[in-house]
Amino acid sequence: MKKLLIIFLAVIGLAAAAPAQSLTLTTLVSFANTNGEYPEAGLTLGNDGNFYGTTDAGGGHSEGTVFRITTNGLLTTLVSFANTNGSYPEAGLTLGNDGNFYGTTDAGGSNSDGTVFRVTTNGVLTTLVSFDKTNGEAPLAALTLGNDGNFYGTASAGGSNDVGTVFRMTTNGMLTSLVSFGSTNGENPHVALTLGNDGNFYGTTDAGGSHNDGTVFRVTTNGVLTTLVSFANTNGEYSVAGLTLGNDGNFYGMTTAGGLYSDGTVFRVTTNGVLTTLVSFTGDNGETPEAGLTLGNDGNFYGTTEGGGSHSFGTAFSMTTNGVLTTLVSFSGLNGEEPHAGLTLGNDGNFYGTTYEGGSAILGTVFCLAFPSPPVPFITGVSLSGTNLVINATGQNAGTYVMLASTNLLLALGQWTSLTTNVLSGSGNFTTTNAMNPNVSALYFNLEAY
Repeated sequence: MKKLLIIFLAVIGLAAAAPAQSLTLTTLVSFANTNGEYPEAGLTLGNDGNFYGTTDAGGGHSEGTVFRITTNGLLTTLVSFANTNGSYPEAGLTLGNDGNFYGTTDAGGSNSDGTVFRVTTNGVLTTLVSFDKTNGEAPLAALTLGNDGNFYGTASAGGSNDVGTVFRMTTNGMLTSLVSFGSTNGENPHVALTLGNDGNFYGTTDAGGSHNDGTVFRVTTNGVLTTLVSFANTNGEYSVAGLTLGNDGNFYGMTTAGGLYSDGTVFRVTTNGVLTTLVSFTGDNGETPEAGLTLGNDGNFYGTTEGGGSHSFGTAFSMTTNGVLTTLVSFSGLNGEEPHAGLTLGNDGNFYGTTYEGGSAILGTVFCLAFPSPPVPFITGVSLSGTNLVINATGQNAGTYVMLASTNLLLALGQWTSLTTNVLSGSGNFTTTNAMNPNVSALYFNLEAY
């Protein structure tokens, strides 16, 4: 009887990603006044792989900064605002087609009503617009790049009714007011606009609408505004978080209050205004969300709440499209507290964000939420049990893998035969049994993530 040669090979493919619950938080920076303090906004990923952001205060003149930070926490202050060039930026930055960043400040400028600026990656700042109340005042939101190459944004006040505007701006600072809000169609927009698949923009207002609890609206590039939803407390109220376009073409967002427990909600809204409440925050799982959601590579949404959680200092969470919410982190103070901004997905697949307070100086932090590397699955051994071959393997707990076999290693590429698919047990081990073919001189086994 001829002897059967058994060979088992390295893993083909990668192990499945670790479940979201295993995300770990690392504090990259604790702000300390001179390098900024109280970051209101999230981070923006630059073409160089670094992140860029703003702080609402601190810096050389105590009126806020623009900064760059690497993924390992090296922070460089690029701009210290000084009133005439803007003050107290509450919004994040937007990457332009020219590789520069564009942003807004809540105050400062020629009229002390806020500005729009452009800043290069090495910190050269140009003030493009100084608001003057008639064209808007106190912009609190980031800009959105339109399909036409112009930027679109909102101001929280000013305009003909002094309750906010929607505007368009060219890259050289020519600003056109498109909408002046007027109570019934919304008041005081705090958020950036979101570009829809139809080329229109979608957003929310903090107040106004039929119940004065805020609205969801659509606005065209020439300023035709349609109110899609008027919040009414039970379905949410006071949205200061922007909308996120889902893979299904619907928008997902949050309200800071309202819902079943008055602690805020997560909702889905269609382009024609059909709203579904997905989550009512309870305090334990977070409360008072102030930021938009981020769509992850896994199709789930990730976000933050300003309060609630185990320590009442806010949370980071994941949520499926049907509203199953998992708390990933409860901020504790030292690792940050009160995140006012959402999460940004890095090139490494991890999430990065800011907290308004907390950290070693209690002036805010930059943090990373990282997926730990899952264990690499591999075949641990092959043995003979009667006329059967027993193949043992190990990998990630509850991972799904397929065991493959081939009789010819040189021709094995694309010619592997699937023996079985297994879900690993809690121990991360499984065993496959395969009948031995006495007419085969050699067998090659492999393990692949399924």
